[in-house]
Amino acid sequence: MNRRILCATLAACTICTGLVWRLAPLGLPPFLYKYGGSILWAAMVYWVLGILAPHMRSLPLAMIAVTVASCVELFRLIHSPALDAFRLTLTGKLLLGRVFSLRDIAAYGLAIAATAIVDASVIKHKLSALNRSTSRSV
Repeated sequence: MNRRILCATLAACTICTGLVWRLAPLGLPPFLYKYGGSILWAAMVYWVLGILAPHMRSLPLAMIAVTVASCVELFRLIHSPALDAFRLTLTGKLLLGRVFSLRDIAAYGLAIAATAIVDASVIKHKLSALNRSTSRSV
């Protein structure tokens, strides 16, 4: 399977899971509700970047994803009437959030690291399978 398609599939699954996590009445404890959503959002950032740069290795991709997620978090420190009004909408809340938190940045870093490890292991497994099939056909 093409890595771009794989990343797009995983991004779509992550987005769907995140929307259910945040919008469905699952009765989650506040800690899981808050940080589970943050973890899913960060994983989605990684997968979207994987769509845009499918040939990039996991570590550099993870570093860019952490930078993007941290910048979005830092962006919460900027306030204007229009931006604050957008943040009150569902789309604004899901994409940008409303309140700055260093804990969110830590959650993003952990989530992106775990996502990159999964990505690297999938790529390693895929390359290993490809090498086995190539060596058999020679």
